[in-house]
Amino acid sequence: MKKRFSEEQIIEFLKEADAGVPIKELCRKHGFSDAAFYGWRTKYRGMKVEAAKRLKALEHENAKLKRLLADSMLDIEALKAALGRQR
Repeated sequence: MKKRFSEEQIIEFLKEADAGVPIKELCRKHGFSDAAFYGWRTKYRGMKVEAAKRLKALEHENAKLKRLLADSMLDIEALKAALGRQR
């Protein structure tokens, strides 16, 4: 799923809020929900753009490794089942 806003944009929104722009106004101006803002604030507060990009890359890598592990575990189970039938 493609995200509507980049990490750079999200961090700019957070900076605007820190500068005193009301959250409701930010949400209306840029077209996102309060819930999205508070989720971003929880995830990205205090981060610089480079750190947010690194976080995104690590999350992507983690998801890829989880898929590889799940596939390997399925292969192992299939091999065990095949060996069990041969006996």
